[in-house]
Amino acid sequence: MSARLAAILVVLLVILGGGALLYQYQERTQRPANSDVLGRPLLKDLKAAEVASIRIVGPKATLTVRQKEERWVLAERGDFPADVAKVRDFVVQALSLKVGQSEPIGDKDRARLNLDESGTQVEFGGAEGKPLSKLVVGKKYFKREVDNPDKARADGRFVALPGEPKTVYVVSDPLPQATTRSSEWIDKSSFKVEKVKTLEVRYPEGGGYRIERDGDNADWRLAGARPDEKLEVTKANAASYSLGLLELADVAPQGTTLEQPVSIQATTFDGLSYAIRVGKLQGDNYPVSFSSSGTLRKDEKDADRLKKIEERLPREKLLSGYVLLIPKSKLEDTLKKRPEMLEKKDDAKKK
Repeated sequence: MSARLAAILVVLLVILGGGALLYQYQERTQRPANSDVLGRPLLKDLKAAEVASIRIVGPKATLTVRQKEERWVLAERGDFPADVAKVRDFVVQALSLKVGQSEPIGDKDRARLNLDESGTQVEFGGAEGKPLSKLVVGKKYFKREVDNPDKARADGRFVALPGEPKTVYVVSDPLPQATTRSSEWIDKSSFKVEKVKTLEVRYPEGGGYRIERDGDNADWRLAGARPDEKLEVTKANAASYSLGLLELADVAPQGTTLEQPVSIQATTFDGLSYAIRVGKLQGDNYPVSFSSSGTLRKDEKDADRLKKIEERLPREKLLSGYVLLIPKSKLEDTLKKRPEMLEKKDDAKKK
């Protein structure tokens, strides 16, 4: 090899080596400074099997979902039953949270992102009140501009860890259930009044009605009907059938009272009786309390349906100890006044 060729090879090696060094340097400078935490579990020490309570503290309210015996209940709602599936899903969500982005943050930014006292504190506790993990949930995170952030579906959430006050994290889960609204946590299955035999609605100021029938498929009669009054059958069917489709919107705070309630008395062909009290409309919901009595009749021809009712009765007994919030739409057919239950005279003449 000539001296000239050897010199050329040395220069090429230097150039190639320098290029490799330059490439490595560029990679290091272009890589985010926080790349070592990206994808890391946010609550790495949390274990699902150890979670016995979830305490959510907002600026104006606190809600504690806790395990009591073999049930999950809401402590601030008199241990009203929680939806077990929602509790399980929230714990799984918390375990699945991974760091998508992290940035240093100052006090002003913490306040702007609701990661200070204006945010929502989520605390996971174990048996006997043992603290397990804590998270501060702030504003929603959007990858694009939205007209109404309160109603728009978010792409994630700004969160912070109490032990890292100078760092904000972004996670891809919007965490909609990180809320103190009890309506997002309760078991919404309600009591149901099926196969109604008699139905009486009484208003404090008058104007109620009573309908009755002799069989499940028999025609309804309006008690005390005058010769010029004719019951609208479709309205009677709707009034009775609606009581079998009730659902809960929420449970009222303990100590809620019903002033001058409407009284609904219903008996069923199954041998059960229900006394229902409906308070004044609150927003879109009626506050409702009820009690039930009677003995479920036995019928081999309808054994499967009666078995389902029998299995439902313990929960109905539990629900009778609370003031329930039931959507207006579920009760409006039943709560009609007597004149509204009658056929219009023009319709009656056509027949």
